[in-house]
Amino acid sequence: MRATDTVVEARRVMEICNACRYCEGYCAVFPAMELRREFSNADLSYLANLCHDCRGCSYACQYAPPHEFNLNLPRTFAELRAETYREYAWPGPLAALFRRNGVVVSLVVALALAVVLLLTTGLQKPSVIYGLHAGAGAFYAVIPLGLMIAVGLVTFGYALLALAVGYRRFWRDTAAELKHAAGWRAWRRALGDAAALRNLAGGGFGCNDRDESFSTTRRWLHHAIFYGFVSCFAATCVATVYHHVLGWIAPYPLLSVPVVLGMLGGMGLLIGTVGLLILKIVRDPAPGAREVLGADVALLVQLALVAATGLLLLALRDSAAMGALLAVHLGFVLALFLVLPYGKFVHGVYRLGALVHYAAETAPVRSGERVIE
Repeated sequence: MRATDTVVEARRVMEICNACRYCEGYCAVFPAMELRREFSNADLSYLANLCHDCRGCSYACQYAPPHEFNLNLPRTFAELRAETYREYAWPGPLAALFRRNGVVVSLVVALALAVVLLLTTGLQKPSVIYGLHAGAGAFYAVIPLGLMIAVGLVTFGYALLALAVGYRRFWRDTAAELKHAAGWRAWRRALGDAAALRNLAGGGFGCNDRDESFSTTRRWLHHAIFYGFVSCFAATCVATVYHHVLGWIAPYPLLSVPVVLGMLGGMGLLIGTVGLLILKIVRDPAPGAREVLGADVALLVQLALVAATGLLLLALRDSAAMGALLAVHLGFVLALFLVLPYGKFVHGVYRLGALVHYAAETAPVRSGERVIE
């Protein structure tokens, strides 16, 4: 991690917090902080990504503005996280996409929609696009299955590769000094923390979603998005098995496993994204960083559009609107895949890495059957 003004400010804040330690019960950041006497650039990158932005420390801090120390840990860490996203992005030249991310995402969405719609109208007659299609293969009468698979594999495969390289860079930078490797116990604990969003519980009463009062709303909305995304992915996997293993061709009945999973996932994504967008409007702006708001909103809007168009396609799949809705939905999905490695989605990857790091460095070291504390 390069030295920047944000890194310098984060080091100043951490040194004061490490002397105070009033907030040590709020989340994993403060126990991890207390393991250090000095803070390297890599340490600060790790701690910033371990932060889940619950904001409890901001309202509890006796050194927050108007105190002369002017501590604002949530805002400082939010700015530093944005810098780590650019630092570890791959390929490096595309790191600039993290700047003005909202504008970039808007352009990518518009371009992806235009490409899909132009290809659809260019390859198919209007009577096919706006005609009624029923029975097995109805979707593929509008957009060929081979084209769907090819575009999906290329874009999603590239996104996974870019995310994996970014994770590797983050891990090599921040966890190089671990005294023992992150084994399966560390991964099990980290995955459990991530699945439960344990650090969004703040000090046990939830986050400071709107102001100094505690609430679990943000935690449950994140659950809705996370498990909605997982459910949609599971629906795709089940549909793949149906098609290529069992020979059952989409569209499937409403009560079939892939349709139920997709419907529940879409509803979860829509509820979670709309809820978080509302929270961003009503919450106290003081602990936040305005420069990262665009990326936050862009991801939420993208996920909401994917979910909404998917649910609308399901509801109207037997109508003449199916062809146009299929093209629009796939355009939004394509745009999401293209910007996954260069938007707010990466915070989940680096936050998981930070949780694995935390689990590894706070776990007892085993020597044979004897545990060395």
